[in-house]
Parts: sequence; structure tokens; C-alpha cells
Amino acid sequence: MAQTYQEVYDSSINDPHGFWAEAAKKVHWYHQWDKVLDVVNDHYRWFVGGCMNTCYNALDLHIHNGRKNQLALVYDSPVTDTKKTFTYGELYERVAKTAGILTNKGVVKGDRVLIYMPMIPEAVIAMLACARIGAIHSVVFGGFAAHELATRIDDAKPRVIISASCGIEVSRVIKYKPILDEAIKSANHKPTTCLIWQRPQERANMLPWRDVDWESEEAKTQPVDCVPVDATDPLYILYTSGTTGKPKGVVRSNGGHSVAMKWSMDNIYNAKPGDVFWAASDVGWVVGHSYIVYAPLMNACTTIIYEGKPVKTPNPGAFWRVCSEYKVNVLFSAPTAFRAIKKEDPNGEWAKKYDLSNLKSIFVAGERCDSDTLHWIQKVTGKKIIDNWWQTETGWAIAANPLGLEEMPIKAGSPTKPMPGFNLKVLDENGNECKPGKLGNLVLKLPLPPACLMGIWNDDKRYRDSYLNHYQGYYLTGDSGYIDKDGYVFVMGRMDGVINVAGHRLSTGGMEEAISKHPDIAECAVIGVNDELKGEVPMAFVILKDGRERDPQAIADGVIQLVKEEIGAIASLRLVTLVARLPKTRSGKILRNTMRSIADGKEFQMPSTIEDSSVLDEITQAINALGYPLKQSK
Repeated sequence: MAQTYQEVYDSSINDPHGFWAEAAKKVHWYHQWDKVLDVVNDHYRWFVGGCMNTCYNALDLHIHNGRKNQLALVYDSPVTDTKKTFTYGELYERVAKTAGILTNKGVVKGDRVLIYMPMIPEAVIAMLACARIGAIHSVVFGGFAAHELATRIDDAKPRVIISASCGIEVSRVIKYKPILDEAIKSANHKPTTCLIWQRPQERANMLPWRDVDWESEEAKTQPVDCVPVDATDPLYILYTSGTTGKPKGVVRSNGGHSVAMKWSMDNIYNAKPGDVFWAASDVGWVVGHSYIVYAPLMNACTTIIYEGKPVKTPNPGAFWRVCSEYKVNVLFSAPTAFRAIKKEDPNGEWAKKYDLSNLKSIFVAGERCDSDTLHWIQKVTGKKIIDNWWQTETGWAIAANPLGLEEMPIKAGSPTKPMPGFNLKVLDENGNECKPGKLGNLVLKLPLPPACLMGIWNDDKRYRDSYLNHYQGYYLTGDSGYIDKDGYVFVMGRMDGVINVAGHRLSTGGMEEAISKHPDIAECAVIGVNDELKGEVPMAFVILKDGRERDPQAIADGVIQLVKEEIGAIASLRLVTLVARLPKTRSGKILRNTMRSIADGKEFQMPSTIEDSSVLDEITQAINALGYPLKQSK
């Protein structure tokens, strides 16, 4: 008899050892664990004593089970007009040989390998090759500046760096090799080898004492077998931004990660072996790690690596074309991508041109999905739209609607309910649990479930200070929100996205939700800024939909009225400005903290992840026109 969500969730919280031991049966082990969970000095170790290999679970296992000729990986690159496919057998051959190259270059279990790659198949191959021999990979988003790359080189201290000659942004070629050379020159740590994939769009100059041509090396290298690793051995380090400016190296283990990935594919995404699963993200981000590379392949699905954008490569029908051409069953992307499509194609005309009959569901994550965007995607596709909430640190969804377990009614603006293993609570600043509907800090009662961070690479103090010391016995997510009377989670933004207006705690995310209902507005961002009288007040930046010409004052008045109606006059929104674009990271997240620094007259460091720094000049002009920064904040 099928269990309900609540029964499964309760089981995971009341008996985490038994729950995850059962889930772990779907993973291949060379030998099983001695202890399901061990806690040492606030570090949580799952499946202690277990021995396995992540790459074996992603490739070899399926070949042994008769899936050698099944499609494993599709590469679609509208920016180079290239399409390639790899069966599980073909992907296995390339991964095993690339692992052989690394072995020949002296890489052994526990060594770090830094990967600085564009969205090409070799990025996936590099990651799996590291996992195959027990090396710890650290993928750095392709296109990061030399300084940021050098920072990560010095922190991870890789023996080998794997890169490509270039990346391509729409029609612009970005030379990776000069960036890599500059980063290595400025870093204190020097890798012994750089393995370079030469792309036809840009051939890199090679340094004979250090650089190795990947393609020619692979042609003469023999494949190697998987190296058994402990379940608690690190699989990868992934750097996430921190408040200090120094990135935090989130460490993920092999065993717990594999178990959680398998469980999530079956129970959250309802993806079956043979399904086509497309996470329209980048391998440099956690979504790419979890749901472009590892989870789909572990689940014997076909995964897609897409080198393009939701728009302009070549049009707003790009996503729908990929879904139709490869018969995608599950699509996963960020709300920002769909807002970009909506801005250029508000009526969804491009979606009508393609056959989306194989598409079962669309998942969105990475930022708050406003109800207007969710309803728009639903309207133009006719599919289930599932919001889910998670972080680089967790590696998979803290809250979601588990389609493979029990599909629950959707509440717009909510990623539904906590997933098994995540004992989610809402606490006030004094550590008291908030009543249903009351805004507070979202925290996870320890222990964290499998796949969550083991710690911060070489910085245990920062791990404790960032996540564990705020509330004893809880992991601090850094997000604020509430849980309603039905148990639905509402994530309203980062804790610094909660502003205090005349003593009232208000969510800027709630205001953005209200503003997004305006029929002329494509996108918006709200920040809290200094105010002489009320301490803080909200400031709203809005972008009009394409083709809309409106009186700015009329738009501002409409936005103010909407927020007043949705939240109340207590919101005190008076500062509204129209802008052509918002400052964003390359992954699509709005740089609200940078905008706030500008508005408050504070110095700020240019974010290394910013897509286009020139937008900050436009934002500064818009803020100045509103009378900010205030004189006393300069």
C-alpha cells in the first residue's frame, strides 16, 4: 500500500536511520555501511564504513544492467550550431579514458581537480572522471574572472586544472585560457598540469611544460576502472558566495549524495529510467551538479547539456524547441529564465509552435517564483509547474511537491512542504518557534539529511559561524519565511531581505509578489534603504514588458497602490523607479545587496558574478533621481 507524504515525512524525522538505510538500497555498494549516521563535533557523516563509487552508480551499473545503447547525454548548442548524443556506453568510454589521463598525471584519491569549463559534454565527462578515481572536483563557473579563479585555486589547491580554450555567450567568444593563465600566475598554489579541450572557435596557446591537449591525450590513453571510496569521502567542493567576499567551499560526500539524488529523482521529480530530464542550468552551479550530471545519470535517465540562453539563441522559443526535439519529460529551470521568455513573448506564441506532449512537469528553483510567473508558465504550457526551494549547501530540495510520492495542491508562492529528512522550523530572533503564518528565520533542526554539506573546505570555524552558532541544535538557512496553517512553506527572501519599517518586519519578497501582478510589469526588485524617520523603507525597481509605453508616474502610482492593497499602508512604499534592466549574476540572481549599498551610499566590491557591470551606472542614476543616498548615509 502506497504511503502518503505525511507518513513518509514523519518516518524520516522520527527514524532517520531506518528511513535512509532503506533508501540506500537503491545505490550500488561494494560493501555496506557499519553505521547509518555518525555525528562528530557537529559534523554529520552518513553511511560510515560504506564503500562505493559515484561514477559506477552513474555509468557502469547501467551498462551491466543492459543500458549500454540507451541515450545518456544530449549536447545541444545553438551558439555553435552543434548537436551531439552519447549513449551510456559511449559516455563510459570517454569518462574512463579521461580518468586514465588524470591517473597518468599523478592524480590519486583525495586529490583536488579544478574544472573551469563552458557548457559542453567535456564538462560532464571531467566531473565523472574525477568521481571515477576518487578525486575531489571543484567546478568553477566558466567565465569567472581571473581573481575569483585564483582565489579558488589557492583554497582548493588542485593538482590538475581542466579547462577549455573558450566559452561562447550568444555570439561572443570568451577566451578562457588567458583568464586561466592569469589566475595561475597570481595564485600562490601552482597546479602541475592543465588539461585543455581545444574548441574550433578559439585555439588556445599552450605552455609545453604544463599544458596538455585533452583530445590527443585521450586518443592514446587506456580506460581505467572505478576506485572504491568511503561513503564519507568528499565527492566535490562547490564554492558559494559569503558575506565576507571570500567564497565558501561547500563539501559534499559520495555516499549520502548518491542516496539523496536517487531518492529525489524517484519521489520528487517522478522521473523514471529512460525519461529525458533537462535541467536548464549550468554545471558551475549546484543545480548543474545535482540535476544535469549526477541524479539523472544515477537514475538511468537521458540528461541534456544546453549551451544557449532562454532567449536570443535565437528566439524566445529556444526552451520549447529543445523540449519538443528531444521529447523532454521533466524540465527544471530558474524563474528568471521564464521571466525572460515572458518579457519577449508575453502571449506565449512560441510555445504553440512546438509539440510539448511528452513534457509532464516543469520545476522552478533558485529564487522565489512569483505567482504571476508561475501562472504564466502554466497558461502557455498547460503543464504542472512545481516550485521547489533549496541551496548550494543542501544539494537538493528542502521543500517541494513530491510528484512521485503524493502530488499535493499547489499554492502559488509556496514550494509546498518540507521534504523527508528536512525538519524545517521557523524561529524568531530569540529562538522561539513562530506560530503558523508568522514571519521568522527558516532553520533546519539537526541532523541534516544525506547530501547536505559535510562542512566548509579547510574552514571549520566558518562552517560553525555561518550555519550552526546562530541557534543551538539548528542549521541556519539564511532565508526568512513562514509556514502556514496547512504546513505549506513560504520563503520570502534572504534574512537581509526582511526590512524593518518603523518597527514592523516586512518582506521585500512579499512586495515583489504584489508588484508582479501589475499588467504592464515584466520584472521587479525591492530593496530596503535607509530612512530618516522610519529606519528603513522599501525602494522598488520595475521593468516594463516589451512594447509597453507608459507614463512613469502612472506606473509608480499603480505599483504603490498594488502594494498598499496587497500588504497595507504599513509597507510605506513610496520610492518606485522604472529601469531598463536589473543587475544580475550570470545565473540570473538579482544583486539586491549591491543595489542597497548604492542606495545607502556605502562602498561595495564589484560582484565577480555580475553579468554586465555597466547596469550599475543605470541603477545609480535611478537611485539618485529618487533622492538617494541620503546625506547622512554618505
